[in-house]
Amino acid sequence: MALNENCKTQPAKEQSSVQSPPSDVVELNVGGQVYYTRYATLASFPNSLLGKMFSNKKGSSNDLSRDLRGRYFIDRDGFLFRYVLDYLRDKQVVLPDHFPERGRLKREAEYFQLPDLVKLLTSDESKQLSDELCFSDHDDVSQGSDQRFYPSYSLDMRYGYITVALKGACASAGRESVADGKLRKLPRIFVSSRIGLAKEVFGDALYESRDTDRPPDRYTCRFYLKFRHLERAFDMLSESGFHIVACNSSLTASPLGHYPEDKVWSNYAQYIFYQRAQHGTFG
Repeated sequence: MALNENCKTQPAKEQSSVQSPPSDVVELNVGGQVYYTRYATLASFPNSLLGKMFSNKKGSSNDLSRDLRGRYFIDRDGFLFRYVLDYLRDKQVVLPDHFPERGRLKREAEYFQLPDLVKLLTSDESKQLSDELCFSDHDDVSQGSDQRFYPSYSLDMRYGYITVALKGACASAGRESVADGKLRKLPRIFVSSRIGLAKEVFGDALYESRDTDRPPDRYTCRFYLKFRHLERAFDMLSESGFHIVACNSSLTASPLGHYPEDKVWSNYAQYIFYQRAQHGTFG
């Protein structure tokens, strides 16, 4: 009898040790990214989509989709949602320098029905475009002319985006016959950008045989570097005035042979660099 009583009371002790989260805290899964915030934050703009979804009205959030762990699921860009959440908290948003996702963030603001955030992003976008593309009336525009100068790609100015990608693969296995290095590949650094810009930054270190005889104002993703040290590529970009603005990476495994422990691991990482146009300065 004592044994039966212990068996019955033990689960009750375990359940009592687990504390439920505070009722005003909500857990969100936005496109695979998990966020913790408060209901009051989500409802800070009552006329917004989130305000309607998480209002204090009874049952307003009961019909929302949930993931396998019971979190509210929103099928939107999980990376950009952090800026939407910042705006809900502070009524303003601070973006990184040379932020390349402004247009997509504006689209997210439209989806979540935040018109003031849309206006803010639109005004900032217009100001940035004006600063980068147009000269002022006191620049190298001839007097008496109301024409503005727009830099052309054919002028091959040292500005724009360069994407550096590192790709490598290797085999992992317990058997020596497989793990003898035959499937181990040395990493290779790929470059994607405007052709003239890539040549200007990397010079002779750029291997061009995969994409030859193309004008400098065209774009390519087929260049790669003759060296294999990613830090060296970063140094060359930094010396040319470029700054990193975004990066991402992935690691995948595929089966090798009939043994489950035999796998080929592939890693791929991208780093995006940006250099603002320097008015009046040519490469």
